[in-house]
Amino acid sequence: MLVDKSEKIHTDSRTPKYMQVVNLILDDLHSGKLKIGDRIPSINETSFDFLLSRDTVEKAYNELRDRGIITSVRGKGFYVSSTNMANKVKVLLIFNKLSSYKKIIYYSIVETLGDHATVDLQIHHYNRTIFENLLERNLGHYNYYVIAPHFFDENNHPETCYDLIQQIPKDKLLIMDRDVKDHENEFPGVYQDFARDILEALESGITHLRKYSRLILVFPKGDMYPVEIIDGFKRFCFFHNFNNLILDGIDDEQLYEGDSFIVLAETDLANIVKKSREQNLQLGKDIGIISYNETPLKEILAEGITTISTEFIEMGTTIANQIMGEEDKIPLKNPFKMIIRKSL
Repeated sequence: MLVDKSEKIHTDSRTPKYMQVVNLILDDLHSGKLKIGDRIPSINETSFDFLLSRDTVEKAYNELRDRGIITSVRGKGFYVSSTNMANKVKVLLIFNKLSSYKKIIYYSIVETLGDHATVDLQIHHYNRTIFENLLERNLGHYNYYVIAPHFFDENNHPETCYDLIQQIPKDKLLIMDRDVKDHENEFPGVYQDFARDILEALESGITHLRKYSRLILVFPKGDMYPVEIIDGFKRFCFFHNFNNLILDGIDDEQLYEGDSFIVLAETDLANIVKKSREQNLQLGKDIGIISYNETPLKEILAEGITTISTEFIEMGTTIANQIMGEEDKIPLKNPFKMIIRKSL
């Protein structure tokens, strides 16, 4: 017994066809139409009934088998092995670090998935060896693996770990936060385009930036920030003829009227605000500040800190929707924007 054949697979739905098959079978389990031990039609039968390719149905059955809902018996077919709806999709998130921004993404994923999945979290700390060990322990135990591929070698040079990422079956892999260099269109997921993002965000606020005589990027060395940010900054300054400077930090720097700063680290942001007060420089008039990554605190500070930021909540929501089959599993660029406040 399978679903009522009056049910249809909707070709115009954003939910992939294989997930529609999964959901129809789960509906029958929930309603009691299917019970433990019941045989479900073969892949060929379901393919014929719903005018689907055999590969689509096989993918749906594999999904159900991975969840422990059905089992296959050689020579006999597929049978319901569990009606326990607690057999949820198992998701492993492997992040590079657990920052306040990664926490926002994590909670967005968990909230969007709701009762449909269980989510575990591991951290690779930018380290290839740790990532390799995590894969060795966890491959084969999850339905989906969500990877933030920020990696650096022992000399703090970016690396892709492409050979390790390839070990994860492509139908179970989602890339998050950045793409894999030289393999940008190979893996589904949600990514930031760091060079393009900062270029376009600064262009959106160019009338405010024209008030200042110099644009300064404070990019701490050794803190494993994406180097593409520097590329995007340099391109903006070149295309729009901005006098510019890149600094490693702001600790020993004097502030000068007419400078506008783009800061990545919260410590540098705090130092600039503190120095501006000590030197009686007014933010948004004498000097400007743009801070990377939006937070509620930057909005409510008396100075009102201008930010350029990706949409962290949306990134988590999109990843979760891809897991649930409600978004196409393709590489998707996450929205990025500038929020103008008093500091500019």
